[in-house]
Amino acid sequence: MTTIDTRPHRRALADRLTAAGHLTTPRLRAAVEATPRELFLRPGVFLPTDDLRWRPLTPLGTDPAEWADIAYRDESLVTQLDNHLTADQAAEPLAGLPTSSSTTPATVVSMIEALELRDGHTVLEICTGTGYSTALLCHLLGEDNVTSIEVDPDVAARADAALEQTGHSTWTVTGDGLLGHPRRAPYDKVVATCAVRRIPRAWIRQTRPGGTVLATVGSWSYGTGLAKVTVNDDGTAEGRITGPSSFMPVRSQADRPLDGDLAARAAYPDTERPTSLDPALLTEWMPAFLTQLAAPGAQLVRATTADGDTRTYLFDPARESFAELTGADGTRTVRQGGPAALWDAVEDTLTAWQEAGQPAISDVLLRITSQAHTYRIGANPELRWEHRTT
Repeated sequence: MTTIDTRPHRRALADRLTAAGHLTTPRLRAAVEATPRELFLRPGVFLPTDDLRWRPLTPLGTDPAEWADIAYRDESLVTQLDNHLTADQAAEPLAGLPTSSSTTPATVVSMIEALELRDGHTVLEICTGTGYSTALLCHLLGEDNVTSIEVDPDVAARADAALEQTGHSTWTVTGDGLLGHPRRAPYDKVVATCAVRRIPRAWIRQTRPGGTVLATVGSWSYGTGLAKVTVNDDGTAEGRITGPSSFMPVRSQADRPLDGDLAARAAYPDTERPTSLDPALLTEWMPAFLTQLAAPGAQLVRATTADGDTRTYLFDPARESFAELTGADGTRTVRQGGPAALWDAVEDTLTAWQEAGQPAISDVLLRITSQAHTYRIGANPELRWEHRTT
């Protein structure tokens, strides 16, 4: 296979990340320039098509210059569909659910910058994925100070092979990332490259007092936030949501897509009333994040009927509850069923948020104890959400 020198691509990537403010430290810039991202994309990637399918591309079947350009795009690159399928196993565009990817370099380096790493720090990385971020961490800290966990043994094997090609052989562990990895604990930093509904207690327990846990919280494909918390001496942790963040959910927490007749699921409401809030708000990042705080466990579905009407649904399978929103400006109606009044909670939260001047996601504070995750914005009791863990 013909190869090309990608050092100019790496320098150009570092220049773009620096200009955008994502890359600020010389040591991390050196890691970006030294790490060939293309090695971590084998055996290939899936690119989206206009008809919502995925086109497989492999380095063997692609012009080397084109492959290098793809590898250094400022975007996430899907490397697996449906928990098993890789690009070398497909010849034509196909449908599928992305289950592994190489995260956009801007997100990777921003998260590493946020860890505020120093020489001698030890890091536990949850979800090795392609191994690109693992390689950057190894370059910064040395491979003996980096442990990475990946639930999929095939993904882990490919990451290990790529890491070895870059001269690194770190502790890559196959297992459930939610349990962490106590063998080398406590760690100075724990970073997750997947999304979780809440930060597992195991990650807090395996972090030194004064150490940092950095993880994306939320379960929707958008509307999730990057939580950065510091662990206290008493085992609690405190911090904030630093900004929007988007990662695939950890597999054990991924929502099962709702199937069947959605209208039939919502056929028997307990209540029906007008609502002044536009359900289209839920397609915006901050309202979507707040909705998940107000109605944890709810899934959002938007559907179009045969008559062309748009309906918005919130379904909470665990609590057997639903909310269905219909209508246009001035005539919106919500029908709710089940023990949890999902839209009531969402409506109260979004109204309070609007009345408070629509604070940003970075205004959300987070405190973690063994009993609960508590989120709040300021001192407003209507902008406080407690998610019990026991």
